[in-house]
Amino acid sequence: MNICLGIMCSPLPFFSLLLICATGSWAMDVTMPFMEYLDQEQLVCLKWGFDNPAGDITFQLAVNTTGWVGFGLSPNGDMKGSDIVIGGVGSSGSYFSDRYATGNSMPLEDAQQSYTLLSMRENEGQTVMTFKRPIKTCDDKDFQITAQPIKLIFAYGKTDEISYHVSRRGTKEVNLLNYMPKSIPTNSSYLSATVDNIIVPSNTTYYHCKVMQFPKLNTKHHIYQIEPVIEHLDLIHHMLLYHCPPKVTEPYDKPCYIGDIGDSCFGIVASWGVGGGVYELPENVGIPIGGEKSDAFYRLEIHYNNPERKEGIKDSSGLRLHYTAKLRQHDVGIMTTGVLPGSVKYDIPPKANQFHTYGICNTAYFSKVCTSADSMQLNSNQCRLHEFRVDFPGASHCRNERQIDFLGIDENYNFDLQQAVSLGSIKTIKQGDEIVVECTYNTTNRASVTKMGLATTNEMCLAFLFYYPVINITSCVSIPDTKGVIPMDKITEYEMMLKKAPQYQAIINSNVSISLSYLILFFFSCGI
Repeated sequence: MNICLGIMCSPLPFFSLLLICATGSWAMDVTMPFMEYLDQEQLVCLKWGFDNPAGDITFQLAVNTTGWVGFGLSPNGDMKGSDIVIGGVGSSGSYFSDRYATGNSMPLEDAQQSYTLLSMRENEGQTVMTFKRPIKTCDDKDFQITAQPIKLIFAYGKTDEISYHVSRRGTKEVNLLNYMPKSIPTNSSYLSATVDNIIVPSNTTYYHCKVMQFPKLNTKHHIYQIEPVIEHLDLIHHMLLYHCPPKVTEPYDKPCYIGDIGDSCFGIVASWGVGGGVYELPENVGIPIGGEKSDAFYRLEIHYNNPERKEGIKDSSGLRLHYTAKLRQHDVGIMTTGVLPGSVKYDIPPKANQFHTYGICNTAYFSKVCTSADSMQLNSNQCRLHEFRVDFPGASHCRNERQIDFLGIDENYNFDLQQAVSLGSIKTIKQGDEIVVECTYNTTNRASVTKMGLATTNEMCLAFLFYYPVINITSCVSIPDTKGVIPMDKITEYEMMLKKAPQYQAIINSNVSISLSYLILFFFSCGI
């Protein structure tokens, strides 16, 4: 999820780097139309492009240093297993090499140099490195580039002596082959949903909720960008902004889930997960706000993860919602899918090398809750889990009891990388299709049962799906019927019985009306 540490940079003014990335001759190369800043300070800029998915991909990295620079493709955001290039301009000229990392140590030089240096230059305190590689290679030391999001890593030094980068590193997840370029509307403003100097308790897990109203917008506007405002990166696990039902009529600012009426606010408007940066919606969609809903209340939920039990910390974190009066083509909504949180009878056994959990959303039941469209278009998703190693979190798309597509999959889950990502292409869910969310946990280091719940020491298996057109459904989750399931000390048998068990499916609308359906599922025929 791309935590950006405090990047130490040279004395070059911040504006100079932005000038090169945004308006310099470097930005005019039509062969590299895509651009992302890899750090939150916008000091490390990557551009890339390719002609076709079977050809070469070209990269250009600009970093605010005159020392060495490194860029890599990582399985999980860490160094181990990463495919890395390192280069720079030294006293005797430029240097560049294709490397791979076996651990948190100096990457080894690859015997097969798959990357080709195109140019290397220093300019006004920056190093700009341009290089290419085949998208598909036959080198087992290379990280294969696919249509799925990839964790990109970077590091750099102050000098040309390649040594430990200290805090001059970071990671960001980007879909290189299915990147969706975005434009920033002009004359736009933002709404601020933040807490105000709350004292974070010394609890390992703490949820704080602020119920609020936004300034009145007489006409409908669209939120196009969600920006995190984070004071303590080491404490905040996630932030969610919910739309409240009409029965919530008063603001408050206190702990979550203690029986207040605001606990019924569950229509997700915006989300941020640990390690994520600014999330910008595709150009054709926006999150609706204002107009007839100007008097609505919203609930900001912040999950503080404080394993060191730090005391006396004040926090004013939250979200900025950038909005515009220039409406996009579609209103977008966020639907929660997966395993119903707090499922007390869906426990994960200890000492399990792999334990699969499943949640289902059968869209055939939407008509029981609201008037829904014949189909939904999905463009992004965000997985939400906790800290056990998860091998295959993702969502499958099933039709007529057969799996036909993936709605996002992460084979190298990282607890610190849980940002919303583009699916790369629009996925169409027809009424009657099923969405199956799967998570695979490793509890070999755990001596006791792991509950499904809110604490960081508990687990979750959820996917937030960004979709349009918006319908009046906020959640579509399920839990298995555990009646008759054998004790979990027989892990394989326990998992298989849960897999085959009928599921209770909960479909919740924005007024917190719940439809509970008893379904016989078909996980095997759906490819799970």
